[in-house]
Amino acid sequence: MNIPWSTVSYMHKELNEEFQNAFMKVLDSDWFIQGSSVREFEAAYAEFCETGYCIGTGNGLDAITIALKAMGIGEGDEVIVPSFTFIATALAVEYAGAKPVFVEVDPDTSLIDPALIEKAITGRTKAILPVHLYGQPAPMDEIWEIAKLYHLKVIEDAAQAHGAVYKGKRVGALSDAASFSFYPGKNLGALGDAGCITTNDKELAAKIRAIGNYGSETKYIHDYMGVNSRLDEVQAAFLSVKLSHLEKWNRDRKRIAFRYLEEIKNPKIKLPVVKTGDHVWHIFAVRCDERDNLKKYLEEKGIGTNIHYPVPMHCQKVFAHYRLPRGSYPIAEKLADTELSLPIYWGMTDSEINYVINSINRMGG
Repeated sequence: MNIPWSTVSYMHKELNEEFQNAFMKVLDSDWFIQGSSVREFEAAYAEFCETGYCIGTGNGLDAITIALKAMGIGEGDEVIVPSFTFIATALAVEYAGAKPVFVEVDPDTSLIDPALIEKAITGRTKAILPVHLYGQPAPMDEIWEIAKLYHLKVIEDAAQAHGAVYKGKRVGALSDAASFSFYPGKNLGALGDAGCITTNDKELAAKIRAIGNYGSETKYIHDYMGVNSRLDEVQAAFLSVKLSHLEKWNRDRKRIAFRYLEEIKNPKIKLPVVKTGDHVWHIFAVRCDERDNLKKYLEEKGIGTNIHYPVPMHCQKVFAHYRLPRGSYPIAEKLADTELSLPIYWGMTDSEINYVINSINRMGG
């Protein structure tokens, strides 16, 4: 049996006709930038996230960067980020001109540990940037307690958590602003690069939109140092098609994850721990001290896997100027050395799920 780590082919086959109709609607409109398809998706996604505003961007990295810039965060400022996540979170802080300050994560959930945030705060700290990693909401109540105490902004990196819920609220509505990526493999993915920012702040939303449009609210009038990062009409049209199916897809991911959690019994495997909110399982990340052997074993059985993320951020060459040698963030390093992501996607059959579970349980037996 051959099982990919992830695929969007099943959902796309089901939506083929809807995609074609959406594309033709854009083509026939003769309007390809900042048109009706973008506005329709932004309104629909804002409603979905229960926020007042959604502003489309070119990708998720730009979304974080623009949100930071719109809040006036830049040179000389510091932003707290988790020690373990995809590098875009920290890169965005650098692109805004600020310094990312890494804070260790909870070893069980891989989410930022709020108990360690306060000691990382300095007079230059301007924001906390929690990540809803793998689809599990970060511990936002504790984060907000600290943010209010020190008058800090909070920006969610919700790139992996479309539709997740924390104490009755959708992610995207839990902060001053939230960034989303619609990279094709996400729970809600475009057919190319795309992203957005959600917020309840009207003035901030207007500034975000302007910065992503060359710093302009009125054509040829430029009030900010802006960039060109706009959600295009075609991707917005595709996203509108997919948004109506998102909750169904998320329910199926939860079904698969529940089976893994209940039926994987190999003592060498450390299963994910859910502590906060409604997890939407963008990634099902297990831990294994023999990770490389596990990966090889599963791939020999035809089971695709992935590693999130093999090199922790502070060990990346791009951040060498911070002089954070290996050993600086041991939890992040341990996660990088032991994490392995199992297959989870819409269209995965019961027989495929059984095969993954049985293969893991038989390993080393």
